[in-house]
Amino acid sequence: MLNKLSDTIYYLSNQDDKERPTLGLVCGDRYSLVIDAGNSPQHAQDFLLEIENLDVPPVKYAVITHAHWDHFLGMNEFDATVIVNSKTNELIKEWQGFSYDDRSLQKYVTANQMNPICMEILQTDMPNRKSFKLKSPNVIFENTLTIDLGNKVCILERIKSTHTDDATIIYIPDEKVVFLGDCAYGTTTNSLFHYKQSLLSPMIKDIQKYDAEMFLLGHESICDLNEINVYWEELTAASQAVQSTSLENALESFNIENKRDPNENELFFIKAFVNDHIVQSQ
Repeated sequence: MLNKLSDTIYYLSNQDDKERPTLGLVCGDRYSLVIDAGNSPQHAQDFLLEIENLDVPPVKYAVITHAHWDHFLGMNEFDATVIVNSKTNELIKEWQGFSYDDRSLQKYVTANQMNPICMEILQTDMPNRKSFKLKSPNVIFENTLTIDLGNKVCILERIKSTHTDDATIIYIPDEKVVFLGDCAYGTTTNSLFHYKQSLLSPMIKDIQKYDAEMFLLGHESICDLNEINVYWEELTAASQAVQSTSLENALESFNIENKRDPNENELFFIKAFVNDHIVQSQ
């Protein structure tokens, strides 16, 4: 069921048990725009069925926030102009060359080109996999793009991100709402979960320049300005404590700077930033 954020903005909540991220819908007077296409044809179809139950203009655009499989593998289901930034387009090209039969999927998993969970979901949620070919995006932009849906403007921007190198956010000015995708999360490299420390401050600056009050994230659905500010504060405090691959030194530094021990979130972030130093040193 779609959640109604306002008269013109809806979202389908993330489902962690199915690796399904939050999907968004923004409606103007003439057209509608979806944000992310789902992790499979079935996810996309479920979303489109919910949209059909609303009295909204036709979906003309689909924006992909980044090239992780759970955000774009449903895009063939949308009769819409698919929009990506140039880096996302590059990364999606590999998936356009894939075959999706069982033998091929297993080959990609063995070669670490595909997540085993992705394979399992596609085997369940992608009928006619043997003939499936991922289509190409229709519009590729570099840094920013503005879409007018009819008295409803959406600003797309590629920003720096601790999660990927190709993050796009979508800002709706009159609603003070921003869809962040997964940009504010960490990532995993060589089995180590880490936040890209050098990109934290630039990312926060890129997001905070927008006058937003509600933030939709790929795997938490939604938070308000106070909640996102606490998130930034905890991330920043954790990052400032980490200068090396030593967790012990980072914890000591945090304690001295903040005159307390880190809370559970901050400890998680500190470990992730220490891991980032380890990744960078490899």
